[in-house]
Amino acid sequence: MAARALSEVTIGEIVGPVIVPVDRARLVDYANASGDQNPIHQDEAFARSVGLPNLIAHGMWTMGATGSVVSAWAGEASRVVEFGTRFTSMVVVPTEGSQIEVTAVVKAIDAQAGRVTLDVTTTSAGSKVLGRCTAVVRLD
Repeated sequence: MAARALSEVTIGEIVGPVIVPVDRARLVDYANASGDQNPIHQDEAFARSVGLPNLIAHGMWTMGATGSVVSAWAGEASRVVEFGTRFTSMVVVPTEGSQIEVTAVVKAIDAQAGRVTLDVTTTSAGSKVLGRCTAVVRLD
């Protein structure tokens, strides 16, 4: 996607919704890349034995996938200058896989600084999985 120009953005503009799939193979790949080999992400029997409904996606995978949607909207990852969230719920990943849905709203534009603030919402199976999710993006 081409880099966004500040002049093209308006307060209230909606980004998305963007659907990001997640399956068990992706959980294994993320575990190997991150070093987070917690069995709640890869061993269904173990996950259930500790009271989870099924495997769950890594919280940082969820945050990273959400950030990728913001980066794509901005035109490149280096334009995201701040990104913060709280983890509010789990992304359950049954055998057939799952998905997250990411939407954002342009909340503020600081023309002098060349920055845009986005309020980001990420859900899975109808539940909000990230709370207080905000991104600040530098646009030219």
